Amino acid sequence: MLAIGTKAPDFTLPDKDGNPVRLTDYLGKKVVLYFYPRDNTPGCTRQACAFAEAYNRFRAQDVVVIGISKDSTASHQRFAAKFELPFILLSDSELQAIQAYDVWQEKKLYGKVSMGVVRTSYLIDEEGIIRQVLPKVKPDTNAAEVLAYLDTL
Repeated sequence: MLAIGTKAPDFTLPDKDGNPVRLTDYLGKKVVLYFYPRDNTPGCTRQACAFAEAYNRFRAQDVVVIGISKDSTASHQRFAAKFELPFILLSDSELQAIQAYDVWQEKKLYGKVSMGVVRTSYLIDEEGIIRQVLPKVKPDTNAAEVLAYLDTL
């Protein structure tokens, strides 16, 4: 994981509609970057819906929410439409941001070892500095944990 206090790596990735989004486009705002394994899986759906339910609270604090996975833009489009997700979803099929944020790691499932995205969230401040790192988050509590941290600022 990247360390608190370090500069957040910049990236340019397509959103669900294929439009390029750069992290530096959001300098001057706090950004929650949450990395998740896959659209339409039970845990990732619960995590996305929790962020969607809390979205107005994030907006009230002028916080941008961005979800990143290696799914295609078409997959993100279907996922966002199906669950009415109001925040940005970025496609990282080349693992550009996923590797830069050190969330592409070895995972074990039922004794099988493979590489994959470890569910992780970063809170980035207005100057592009990482202020919080939440590794191996639980899908149901991730959004609430980030909001709790924001309430302490």
